[in-house]
Amino acid sequence: MPSKPAEVQVRPGVEGDLEALTDLYNHYVRETPITFDTAVFTPEERRPWLLSHPEDGPYRLMVAAENGLRGNSQRILGYATSSPYRPKAAYSTSVEVTVYVAPDAGRRGIGTLLYTSLLAALADEDLHRAYAGIAQPNEASVRLHERFGFRHIGTYGEVGRKFGRYWDVAWYEKEL
Repeated sequence: MPSKPAEVQVRPGVEGDLEALTDLYNHYVRETPITFDTAVFTPEERRPWLLSHPEDGPYRLMVAAENGLRGNSQRILGYATSSPYRPKAAYSTSVEVTVYVAPDAGRRGIGTLLYTSLLAALADEDLHRAYAGIAQPNEASVRLHERFGFRHIGTYGEVGRKFGRYWDVAWYEKEL
């Protein structure tokens, strides 16, 4: 008898997700230029990041979790955040958004679920623009952002160095 597909739930991130979220992010730190962090984090080092994304307000953390086959265990499939764009007060109506999907959960629509939920949660906030920086090349991320109405506004050439080479970052903007 084939097993039915596990249900994916998108919800705000909570303290109990910290270890799994840190592991997921560390994969991208170690293996890809998608983040320009170059050293992995411990969960304790990531705690301030988690706490900077409360359940309400303009800075959110949405988590996609797959319900386990036994008990209430959930496996984190990805997350999306909105964070301050820049620290100066005049930027307060702009956010930077990002999405990370577990390497074995790609091409399942997880990024779409996460951005749908995140952007819906932000709809009633006093926000004007969302920005996303995408290290190049990353066609999957470009397609995801364009699907949500983000438009390319420019590229910073060779702005970051990781793995012994320089990387471009394309910037995308969406009106909120």
